[in-house]
Amino acid sequence: MQLPTILKANGRPHLLALLLFVVVSVFVVRLFYLQVIRHDYYEAQAMKSQQTKFTIAPERGTIYAKNGHQGIVPLVLNETVYTVFADPKEVKDAAKIKSVIYRVAGGTVVEDTFKNDLLHDGERRYVVLARQVSLAQAQLIKKEGLAGVGLQETTRRVYPEGALAAQTLGFVNAEEKGQYGIEQALNGRLGGTAGLLQAVTDVRRIPLTIGKDDINIPAKDGDDLVLTIDRNIQAQAEQILQAGLKRANATKGSLLVMDPNDGSVLAMANTPTFDPAQYNKVEDGEAFQNAIVTNPYEAGSVIKTLTMGVGLDSGAVGYNSTYNNTGSVRVDDTVIRNVEEDPIFPGTTMTDVLRYSLNTGVVYVLQQMGGGDVNQKARETLEDYFTNHYRFGKLTGIEQAGEAEGTIIGANEGYGRNVRYANMTFGQGMDVTMIQAAGAFSAAINGGTYYQPHLVSGTRQLDGSIRAETPKVLGTNVLKPEVSAQLQEMIYQGRHQGFFGKFDPAGYRVGGKTGTSEIIDPTTGKYSDKNSVGSYLGFGGTDAPKYVIMVRVLDSKATGGYEGTTAAGPIFNDMSNWMLQYLQLRPKQ
Repeated sequence: MQLPTILKANGRPHLLALLLFVVVSVFVVRLFYLQVIRHDYYEAQAMKSQQTKFTIAPERGTIYAKNGHQGIVPLVLNETVYTVFADPKEVKDAAKIKSVIYRVAGGTVVEDTFKNDLLHDGERRYVVLARQVSLAQAQLIKKEGLAGVGLQETTRRVYPEGALAAQTLGFVNAEEKGQYGIEQALNGRLGGTAGLLQAVTDVRRIPLTIGKDDINIPAKDGDDLVLTIDRNIQAQAEQILQAGLKRANATKGSLLVMDPNDGSVLAMANTPTFDPAQYNKVEDGEAFQNAIVTNPYEAGSVIKTLTMGVGLDSGAVGYNSTYNNTGSVRVDDTVIRNVEEDPIFPGTTMTDVLRYSLNTGVVYVLQQMGGGDVNQKARETLEDYFTNHYRFGKLTGIEQAGEAEGTIIGANEGYGRNVRYANMTFGQGMDVTMIQAAGAFSAAINGGTYYQPHLVSGTRQLDGSIRAETPKVLGTNVLKPEVSAQLQEMIYQGRHQGFFGKFDPAGYRVGGKTGTSEIIDPTTGKYSDKNSVGSYLGFGGTDAPKYVIMVRVLDSKATGGYEGTTAAGPIFNDMSNWMLQYLQLRPKQ
């Protein structure tokens, strides 16, 4: 009877051993599953929780201007500032953070972060508290030892020359995106390409090691651009424009200076203007626009020079052609008159047409394109030259944001075609920008090559050298070389023999044309002389034109003549005479 008792007693350890074996087997199987079968998954999860990806911000490119023959000077530089951010999961005292940020960072605080209580959003790991904080402010914030708060080094734009060329440059907003001007147009080149750093970090998000799974892609800094703008010409243009507008009791105007021999823009001045370092204080957004490229208008009689070029190049008229100027001409049911009565005689020359700004003269040129009448052939000829030779109605491609195409209505579109095209010969019934008009004018007088108007001269390299960019040719044979020379002579004689010739120093060739264009009254839908735009477009140099200048005055209150003469012309005179001296051109004896 003892045997079963012995067996029963000895069975307990075996049972416990069996249970222990089962339990250990379960753990072994589970560990095998986790460490072998699911190894890759859990390794990835661990790396995900330990690794952090950082975007490495590139440094935005510097913008330089030329400084005559003395190298280059910076117009836009970068200054180190800081972005203050927080990791809501690491934040311990949100109330203190808010108090410190508002006290120290002031106007740089990102209001939405606190309005939307993002510091308590546990789903986020990164929220911005303030942007463009100075070094001194950053040090004060760091001194507070705020848990979950970090500082990220970045840059902001500074302007050594103040508001010089403000609309041409534009500005960079708080999100570090270029706005207006060249900052927006070439945001990609200036902004560079961001880099990437992926590494294991500590609780403060500081990278610890570089392992095989880490990523380190360096940022590519933006291009340092050297502009065609000459700092001295730009400064003088702004001063002359301001003085000229004051003299004409005007508040709005623009002044453009460019090299007709390669399309380089030497100066772009607009009034009113703004300070790019304080762009957020500007109340009227119109001040940001570079009106020279963004605001097309009816340029008026400055277009007569280009119409004359069409007449000469198409063979409709010749350099020595004359016509009978009676003071008016009828086109269909409309009578077109000259603004001035002189000279009324049958032997009026083509140079007289430019000298006296005769509407009837350029309508006569249009008639000759049609064999004696304004008709379909005449319209199509003018349209072809205006759009395909002078490139009106097309973007020039200048490195500026918001460039406008302007408007050229087709030769066979709409109603009143003959009258419309007759008006277009003297710059009414069509819209062009100043840069379009000056670009076309340059091509018409430089021998017939249309160089793309441009602002970038080259890129500054790390060693300080400048890699030049070749001017781009958009069209050749705009006018035949011999025709271009004839037109240049006619424009010179038109000014030299006219009212403005006496303002030019002896020994130089300065030519140009006034323009006064009426504005359509929105209440009547008709042209009104109550508010006209004054323009002047011309060139200067010695044997060949060295510069082209265009002026526009929008709201002149000057008296004693037409705005092109009383407001825009004097500004051209001042700028042209200064350019002759600045370029050190020797007068011909």
